[in-house]
Amino acid sequence: MIKDFTKLETFLVVIKEKSFSKASAKLGISQPAVTQQIKFLEEQLDAKLIERKKNGVRLTKEGEEVYKIAQKIAKCIQNAEQELLKVINKEMTFILGASFTIGNYILPQIIGEIRKVIENDILIKVDVSEKIVDNVLDKKYDLGLIESPIFKDGLIYREWMEDELVLFSNTKLPRYVRTEDLYRFNWICREEGSHTRKLVAETFENLGVSCKKFNVISEVSSSTAVVNSVLRAPVDKEHPTVSIISRYAIEDELESGRLFEAKIKGEKIKRKFYICYLKERKNDPFLMKIVDLLLKFKK
Repeated sequence: MIKDFTKLETFLVVIKEKSFSKASAKLGISQPAVTQQIKFLEEQLDAKLIERKKNGVRLTKEGEEVYKIAQKIAKCIQNAEQELLKVINKEMTFILGASFTIGNYILPQIIGEIRKVIENDILIKVDVSEKIVDNVLDKKYDLGLIESPIFKDGLIYREWMEDELVLFSNTKLPRYVRTEDLYRFNWICREEGSHTRKLVAETFENLGVSCKKFNVISEVSSSTAVVNSVLRAPVDKEHPTVSIISRYAIEDELESGRLFEAKIKGEKIKRKFYICYLKERKNDPFLMKIVDLLLKFKK
């Protein structure tokens, strides 16, 4: 018979996610491996458990019975793990790495809820995405929240929030800006090598816009410096000072009317934020509790 819970866990995740591919991403294993584990389970039980449909998966009658049993086993394991954590009762500092936009503008809104779950000290390290990924791999950070998809072996990546980069100024702009208008603006840009700058440059290149022809008056190393530079720039309706930044970074200023945003005609600059952690910790109940909490804060 089945000697470990791995196959049943995979079965539960497939049902919860309603997809073999989504289960694959959550478990940090390949889709063929998910399929193989379900097949193994069905062979061991001599019963068809799951039927694949165009809109997801469906449990068979036997699958429904196995699902109920698997849920009971999972609950028992979870309760046992929680009891074990109480016995250990060790003090620890949870180290969370976050890229600049996430660490400066998103985490402050949810850090209180995270602290309640951790019930221990939490240290947030704000850095570029690549360094965060490396530190998670080196076990220096428990969890990473990144805005640049730097995928490396040994880690599980979960899609988290969607972010939009917007054009903004301290001068009211037209609702839609044409690509030719971009050349008459004064620009505050992120430094060479930043993910935001790379993404913006790629977008403009696809639109046939040459960033090299922009009137760049300053390059800065952080989103906070970008916002402050634009806020303090002279108001000039003919040649507005502009930049492009995550909308999360200027929500308050947009609401108060201190800054104004505009859309670039025919283009939206969007990106995904990701949660990343070590594959070897995918069954860590403490870590998974935090991941599940973060996933509830999807915007």
